[in-house]
Amino acid sequence: MIEIKNLHHRYPDGTYALKGIDLAISGGEFLLICGPNGSGKTTLIRLISGLLKPTSGSVHVNGFNTLNESKQVRGLMGMVFQDPDSQIVGETVREDITFGPENLGLSKQEIDERVDWALRAMGLETLSEKPCYHLSGGEKRRLAIAGVLAMKSRVILFDEPFSFLDYPGIQEVLRFMIQLHREGHTLIVTTHDVEKVIAHVDRIAVIHDGELKISGSPEGLLMKLPEFGIRPPCYALLGKEKFSWLE
Repeated sequence: MIEIKNLHHRYPDGTYALKGIDLAISGGEFLLICGPNGSGKTTLIRLISGLLKPTSGSVHVNGFNTLNESKQVRGLMGMVFQDPDSQIVGETVREDITFGPENLGLSKQEIDERVDWALRAMGLETLSEKPCYHLSGGEKRRLAIAGVLAMKSRVILFDEPFSFLDYPGIQEVLRFMIQLHREGHTLIVTTHDVEKVIAHVDRIAVIHDGELKISGSPEGLLMKLPEFGIRPPCYALLGKEKFSWLE
């Protein structure tokens, strides 16, 4: 689904954010990209989404190159930012979800069908006319995901999706992420705090100092995480069985 080859990125101020990343992501995979703050995680998913252009190397999504086929790439994926307020543009929940499909030039019927489906999928039907600024943190994250779903995105990127959320908000967002994965979406999540999601992912990729250090199953890599400045989940430190934040 996604092929990343020898990917480098240097910012205009000279900061070398990524150094030769090679990574393949399968369709339907739930991938956790983790690393300490400043390791290059957000830069990587912005390059995958086409929001940034690589200094060198390539990213292909379903065969499309993000450099010169960005329109096709945008039709396949959507991104949920760390701060959902930065991507909410509508006055009400329904208006915000409508924004993306309207920009695709769809018919009113198709737009309405997509918006109604996204509202149902994210449990926002009763909030459809609620002003966005009255939403809780968890509701705003769900709204951001609904906007991505209304675009019919097959791949959904989450940048630090649990930041600034309380425990119920974390559970709320995690529950819908798991549901999306079960429905066949490819999910890519970045975080420095693996505790909340690691019990549900298929694979971990560790980024440190702009380099991909290790990649593999969560079970195989748990106790190697401290080598790269990442705290393993409590259940691993205590020698317990895998534990979900939904339990």
